[in-house]
Amino acid sequence: MRIPKHPTLIRRMLDARLKRLPAASPMLAATLVTFAHRCGRPACRCHHGGPLHPSQQLTFKVGSKTRTVYVPKDLLPDVRQWLAAYRRHKTLLQEIHQLSLALVRTHVTHRRRQAGRR
Repeated sequence: MRIPKHPTLIRRMLDARLKRLPAASPMLAATLVTFAHRCGRPACRCHHGGPLHPSQQLTFKVGSKTRTVYVPKDLLPDVRQWLAAYRRHKTLLQEIHQLSLALVRTHVTHRRRQAGRR
């Protein structure tokens, strides 16, 4: 992303990104992991050399510990949407951070130009 040097242009870009920020859906800051496992039924094909059952888990950090949560199959499409929403908002927040920092950096220079000093 190219950041302009003039505060008015920076503020315009910042306002445009802030308008896109409100969250309309839940978000998850996690990773979706797919793995294969054996079920608990002794008569199942997975216990007799057949294919294992695919499952999904969310992996995330709480403090310094990694936690996992099982994701039921019927909730999987929703979880994928929530993960995508988080990734979109994370990128948007990074852009907002860069523009806000640029606004702070150009503030003094802009005020001096307005006062007639160069």
